[in-house]
Amino acid sequence: MPWWEIVGWVGSVLVVLSLMQARVWRFRVMNLVGAVLATAYNAVFGIWAFAAMNGAIAVIDVYWLWRLRRERSDAAVYAVVEVAPDDAYLRHVLAVHADDVARHRTVPAVGASVPGASASGAPASGSSASGSSAPVAPVAGAQVADPSTPGTPGDELAFLVVRGDETVGVVLVRDDGDGTGVVALDWVTPRFRDFTPGEFVYRHSDVFAAHGLRRLVVPTAPPGAIAYLERVGFRAQADGAWVREVAAA
Repeated sequence: MPWWEIVGWVGSVLVVLSLMQARVWRFRVMNLVGAVLATAYNAVFGIWAFAAMNGAIAVIDVYWLWRLRRERSDAAVYAVVEVAPDDAYLRHVLAVHADDVARHRTVPAVGASVPGASASGAPASGSSASGSSAPVAPVAGAQVADPSTPGTPGDELAFLVVRGDETVGVVLVRDDGDGTGVVALDWVTPRFRDFTPGEFVYRHSDVFAAHGLRRLVVPTAPPGAIAYLERVGFRAQADGAWVREVAAA
């Protein structure tokens, strides 16, 4: 039966391709489909050792997919650590992942004209007035916001999203004046790009209120980021910006 041969080959190819995936969710899904097909193929032809092995792999994949989905919005799994914008570890993370940050920025670089932001139009940290797509990085000597006092224009807030001892995301926000915080960067590591760890930063919005911010603005967003922005509470504006109100502290 030639079509069973096709099933076997498709299963094998999917298993191999799954091992090349950086994203945890995509790896598990592809590996599961491949293992199920390989299990069926080996069972039909009575190759029970390989049928049992692939069946076990499929069960393991199902468990991890269930666990990853359950932990997706679990605050007990993810933690948010506020750091100084010139923090050495933050600079290291952004430097190591500079190419990936440039390719997969959730929020494009902010130019001199920021829709929905204050009239000052100050570009976000690491953004040029021309709106270049260079990765956002903290600037040495940048103003560090004092958590005990309201922020002032130019203050920069930096947050690391961690899962255990692994850094999975970075969110940078710049105080643009008049109570407006411009999201300069919302980046997730490739392994967790199918998830939304940045939501934990926005979920605890009292940290922004403590810095004197009343709203957060994403000047523009690519189509792929729209669902994410809606999920974390941003609303589209007529000028193309996305705004999220900050609850009073």
